[in-house]
Amino acid sequence: MMEGSQAALPPKSGEKSSVLVVYNTPSRFVYVDCELLAKRYSVTARFEPSRWRVNPVKTWREVGKHDMVFCWFASWHSFFPVLAARLQGKPSVVVVGGFDTADVPQAGYGSQRGGVRKILARTIMKYATQLIVNSASARAETMQRSISGDKISLVYHGVPCPPVAPPEQRKRMVLTVGVVSRDNLLRKGLLPFVQAARFLPDVRFVHVGRWLDDSIAKLRAEAAPNVEFLSFVSDEVLAGLYRDASVYVQASLHEGFGMSLAEAMAAGCIPVVTQCAALPEVAGESGVYIAEATPRAIATGIATALEGNYARRVEAHRRILERFSLAQREEGLNRVLECLLAEGVPSLAESRPPRTVAE
Repeated sequence: MMEGSQAALPPKSGEKSSVLVVYNTPSRFVYVDCELLAKRYSVTARFEPSRWRVNPVKTWREVGKHDMVFCWFASWHSFFPVLAARLQGKPSVVVVGGFDTADVPQAGYGSQRGGVRKILARTIMKYATQLIVNSASARAETMQRSISGDKISLVYHGVPCPPVAPPEQRKRMVLTVGVVSRDNLLRKGLLPFVQAARFLPDVRFVHVGRWLDDSIAKLRAEAAPNVEFLSFVSDEVLAGLYRDASVYVQASLHEGFGMSLAEAMAAGCIPVVTQCAALPEVAGESGVYIAEATPRAIATGIATALEGNYARRVEAHRRILERFSLAQREEGLNRVLECLLAEGVPSLAESRPPRTVAE
């Protein structure tokens, strides 16, 4: 152990190491990670839905009861857990690569656009013991935020995927998934998606996703009669839509991975995607790529995908099965956590202060 470092006492023989998981958005990928970690560790999941309800004293005590902190995203909910872990000499892991590392001004998206959010995200990334990213694109983006590559581990998401080939028969239907909010109209490509329906009146366009604000009115006003808005649906209903749809569209300007895209591919949808951020990593050769997220370009990509053969559908499924399995996610997470539990944690004084000036 390096001089001046500290380490949490190892658990007694036969006991599991304990991990405090902190997150601010209930998402399937968070639940998947909790389930995978619970196979080897004693996991406590803590949901922080509001920055105003964060209790530093309670956080300090919770961190003290665990051997490690594992946070999803670098934001207000992860600041105190990461800081408390460092002060107590315990390792912390933060999964980054979404809003926390993004800078997409045209969509009004990303903490790296400046201000307090930028300072907060970079402070958390500096003080965390290790960062995990879900794509090579997210790794490169994180390194652009003055974070050393030695501190970043790439572990792709794990996507549930049936081993059997997807059904060949499909409806003439195209699907996209994403919560409806002002920044997602362009960031997720929701607005040009519904506008693209006017170019393909014989195709059923379906949007799935919770409505977070009144921007659903904007989508409805721009949508053709062949667009359906289903709002939030259960996992079972969504799985059925994935199986029915011929095409899945992800016309995003930024994606740290693209979980809905991967789930659709696992079900055999042919993906139509932009070449932004991590989308090419997920779609691979099975994808139909569009040069820009405009209504006409999206419609052209959909028309091409609808003409695709069954082999392309099988390739989309196989790519998810082979590259983004739950097993590789579990192995990667365990590798990172076991290494950290075995090593010392630098004291807060040994960490260089984060850079807060614009670059």
